[in-house]
Amino acid sequence: MAEEQFLTAEGATELRAELEYLITVKRPELAARLREAIGQGDLSENADYTDAKEQQAFLEGRIQYLENLLRHATIIDEGNGKAPSRVEVGCEVTIEPEGEPAETYRIVGAAEADPRNGKISNESPIGAALLGRRKGDTVQVQTPGGVWVVKIKDIAW
Repeated sequence: MAEEQFLTAEGATELRAELEYLITVKRPELAARLREAIGQGDLSENADYTDAKEQQAFLEGRIQYLENLLRHATIIDEGNGKAPSRVEVGCEVTIEPEGEPAETYRIVGAAEADPRNGKISNESPIGAALLGRRKGDTVQVQTPGGVWVVKIKDIAW
């Protein structure tokens, strides 16, 4: 991991739970599937074996990614109840695009980004443009569709 990765405490907890599930449930299930497929004989034409091996490779890759992420990520300090003065990773930011209704987003690390649920990455065009800004600031966001102008209405944890 070359770039610094950020996680909220909630996100870290969710990823730890996923890792635990993959190690304690999915890994043994796949091992059993592999043993069963090997027991079927000729592996060169065994679709069950090929599928199980592919799933095992994906699973082990995900486990390795999660272990590395959780080991090296910076857990975001959410201000101990004090309102943030600037937009930081972990903040909830309410913005008002020109001529549109206000929208609220939580700025999170890339591993937690889920735009459909209001979680945008600090590395996204919107997230990066908002970082370090204050309530009341007007921000120009360079997006693939052009410049988007928004005003920061509120910042909270």
